[in-house]
Amino acid sequence: MRELSAFLRANAPWLAAGFLLTFASSFGQTFFIAVFAGEIRAAFDLSHGGWGAIYAMATTSSALVMIWAGSLTDRFRVRQIGVGVLIGLALAAGSMAWIGDLWMLVAVIFLLRLSGQGLMGHAAMVAMARWFVAARGRAVSIAGLGVAMGEAFLPITFAALLVAFDWRALWLVAACVLLAMAPVLWALLRHERTPQSFAQATGSSGMEGRMWTRGAAFRHSVFWLMVPALMGPAAWNTAFFFHQVHVAEAKGWAHLTLVSTFPFYTASSVASMLVAGWLVDRIGSTRLAAFYLLPMAAGYLVFALAGTVPLGGFGIILIGAGVGMHVTMMATYWAEVFGTRHLGAIRAMMAAFMVFGTALGPAITGMLIDLGIDFPAQCLGIGAYFVGSAGFAAVAGRRARRALHQPHGHERDPPAAE
Repeated sequence: MRELSAFLRANAPWLAAGFLLTFASSFGQTFFIAVFAGEIRAAFDLSHGGWGAIYAMATTSSALVMIWAGSLTDRFRVRQIGVGVLIGLALAAGSMAWIGDLWMLVAVIFLLRLSGQGLMGHAAMVAMARWFVAARGRAVSIAGLGVAMGEAFLPITFAALLVAFDWRALWLVAACVLLAMAPVLWALLRHERTPQSFAQATGSSGMEGRMWTRGAAFRHSVFWLMVPALMGPAAWNTAFFFHQVHVAEAKGWAHLTLVSTFPFYTASSVASMLVAGWLVDRIGSTRLAAFYLLPMAAGYLVFALAGTVPLGGFGIILIGAGVGMHVTMMATYWAEVFGTRHLGAIRAMMAAFMVFGTALGPAITGMLIDLGIDFPAQCLGIGAYFVGSAGFAAVAGRRARRALHQPHGHERDPPAAE
């Protein structure tokens, strides 16, 4: 505990910046957008499948753009990228207040997903993985608390406000909150931890002692074995939050009752995120790869069979535990396996796959709902998917460990500034 306290004090500005970026990403995440799903479908006369298809189209487009845009974190400082994306996300949120045509809805969802789900979280996690080496797991888990905070409080807060206020006005509130964050982020990163020249000249290496390029990483079997684990949480957890109004109806619960379980999901996510950060710093992310998806598998199976709110809440807690570990793993695994010099470009490719997963999940589950298979019934198949993904991840972890370059002695974090 004393060691953690000293770590927080010594690195407070950079950790706070990572926290702020991941919290801000919440406004472009499915768990926030889905709060307004009923109002959006009513305003544009959309079925579950139609809304899911539009969401998939916009999100897939943002995934393709992420492949290029995400590599900008290798060329520009985080405070420049972060402030620019914050302003872009604020403009997208504000635009939701006045759009009236279907093509405008597609465009705004695209901007929300690209800047929030894509670039905001990407910039935060690339920064944590690059700024820290020996304490990478802890740094990632602490920064990840921002999106956990968003998951816990934003849906329930805005769902409650939706009872008294027009949904479009609430999007203006979200835009104002995002704009207020921009000067705070700029002040926190006035002196960045890793200067750009330092980031280009050095960093920690990956398998075979190499600094892997994006193309080389893309051709390696370790990457493809991790793709199901990479896309699964993005696809199915997004679908869960996206269809939360339908899920509540299918279970026979009030929407606000379902949303009230989300803070437990967040508490579980936060706890497992911190534990995963501690484990990564001690045993490495490649060893954790075989196990971290299993709580998610168990959670979906429990939720599928749950007939009461407490039992459903327990399933959500298990899902949250898997999500917390996934957040830490996806920020640390790629840095450990492929090195940090080209991490922005490599993680941009991974982020594109994850964002594409968030497009597939709502679309597939929405079509199945329209065919009469409700989401709780689909959870049985989703649980089986995660069991299979854990097996592929275990193989990837073993292969990566065999190829990893083992440095002599302990790695040290780089100096705070030049």
